[in-house]
Amino acid sequence: MIPARLACIALETTGANPLRDRITRIDVLEAEGDRVSTWSTLVNPQRPIPEFIQKLNGIRNETVVDAPPFAQVAAELADRLHGRLLIARHARLNYGFVKSEFQRLGKSFRADVLCTVRLSRKLFPVHQKHKLDSLMIRHDLAAGDRYGALADAHRLWQFWCLLQRDRGEEALAEAVRQQLKRPSLPPHLDPAMLDDLPESPGVYLFYGDNDALLYVGKSVNLRQRVRAHFASDLRDYKEMRLSQQVRRIHWHETVGELGALLLESRLVKECQPIHNRRLRRSSELCTWQLVQVVPGECRLTLVSGQAADFVRSEDLFGLFANRREATETLRKMGAAHQLCPMILGLERPARPGRPCFAHQVGQCRGACVGKEALGVHSARMLSALTKLKLAAWPYPGAIGIVERDELREVEEVHVVNGWRHLGSARSETGIQQILLGQAGPGRFDRDTYRLLAAHLEKGRVRVRLLSER
Repeated sequence: MIPARLACIALETTGANPLRDRITRIDVLEAEGDRVSTWSTLVNPQRPIPEFIQKLNGIRNETVVDAPPFAQVAAELADRLHGRLLIARHARLNYGFVKSEFQRLGKSFRADVLCTVRLSRKLFPVHQKHKLDSLMIRHDLAAGDRYGALADAHRLWQFWCLLQRDRGEEALAEAVRQQLKRPSLPPHLDPAMLDDLPESPGVYLFYGDNDALLYVGKSVNLRQRVRAHFASDLRDYKEMRLSQQVRRIHWHETVGELGALLLESRLVKECQPIHNRRLRRSSELCTWQLVQVVPGECRLTLVSGQAADFVRSEDLFGLFANRREATETLRKMGAAHQLCPMILGLERPARPGRPCFAHQVGQCRGACVGKEALGVHSARMLSALTKLKLAAWPYPGAIGIVERDELREVEEVHVVNGWRHLGSARSETGIQQILLGQAGPGRFDRDTYRLLAAHLEKGRVRVRLLSER
């Protein structure tokens, strides 16, 4: 069923960032059945309007100098939009501006919002362009003698009427239903909580009965990911069971994806959530270390994560949760490269001079009985180990990995030393506090190493040298 009470809303602003910029004009077209009315107001943004924005929309600083600030029009705007389905182009952006303005006043604002771009894509899939300018040309949408944002509000209303006429109420109702599809929330969760979720990177925490931590997750879009946990068409039993246990949601925003990954890994290991298994800390972490017996001849020895020097050593291979995983990996590698399990330390000789079982079945080249020189075997073993080789810490001391969100104009520095994530900060003071508070070697973490090594190797991060050892 198509909602009866609608509001087409169009804004002019000082820029494109709801967190930083402000509204300079609001135009609302209210519709209920055949009754249509409009309301328009300029808004003093209480800050200078950039020159290029003044040229873009024609609203200059002197235009709004005597206009009311948002605080003075907030009550009337809320009253006009209350209980109505909002229709807008760039709906999420328009909604973000209105919501941010109310938040600055200490008030909450929530509404269902329809995006005309998404509606057009759904109902006119043969076309490639769906912005308002394209809709105006394609559907001959006119604004009469109106101008600016008010003209846009009237065009949005015309497009809505056209959809009802040309696509029919049933098809339009289905398109609206798809766009407004709400999560199927457990009865004990407040829907307003989901509305407050930001569309930014970060980590979210699900709490259950007695405030027990159930799950920690990360996403580049917190709002989208958390809502997906409560989708009505969940087919995974574990996901469904988790969603029904949630009593409270908390989240931490980060500047970028790396910050979210590092924070998720740390919180899982510190808090041990019930439903997180993959990222839990392993107390039996170990690695293979290559030891030179004599020149040209090497053997492997298994060392614990606490004993290994992950900062300086260049002879470590693989990170394993326990001895069994390390042994099984080495066994598979040996079989794939016809290496001797005796020399690898995986099999004890039955008696002196007797070949290993692998050689007896043609899967070892005979280093165990002198048919292959030990130096040649060592060279082949080193070649096979290449993919498992761990990188030594490539910097003289601590570094800062910089993540920046240009839209939000915010920057975060992840302080790292010796593959250990020491903390993240958004100011020079915060960085210095982390450096001053760093302890000794600490515990090496496998997941943090992999995250950092992958990002540094790909060269897709900006690095600042912070200190020497």
